[in-house]
Amino acid sequence: MPPSCDNAAFTEARAGYEEKARHSFFRHPHFNHPEHVCGVVMKTWRARRTRSGWHGYFLLNIGNAAPVRIVVNLGEMQPHLHWPWVQPGDSVEVEGRYYFDSKRRQGIDWTHEGSSRRWPYTGFVIVNGQRFD
Repeated sequence: MPPSCDNAAFTEARAGYEEKARHSFFRHPHFNHPEHVCGVVMKTWRARRTRSGWHGYFLLNIGNAAPVRIVVNLGEMQPHLHWPWVQPGDSVEVEGRYYFDSKRRQGIDWTHEGSSRRWPYTGFVIVNGQRFD
């Protein structure tokens, strides 16, 4: 995992994934990469239940690049917190897995402490200095 926020490296990697996807021989390319980004929350969405539990979603402005969608697994993070615990305008630091399924389906997830056979890294979200993992 990158040791500190590096929005420029993330932006470059994301552009590379989009380029690879455009020229891929595969019908549905999938890319996963550890990332560490910082920014300001632009928007939050309501929590939704998925196959892997309850998830919260927010859009993070990372500067000069397109915003990135952040996915938090509410069951894995401090479950006593009521979503949304981020608000537009909050300063946020995120470490997790950047996934790219397509230009319209991409973001950062695995933002919680814990790993699996398929993803060996742990992640976190820091909101205005308070850490959630």
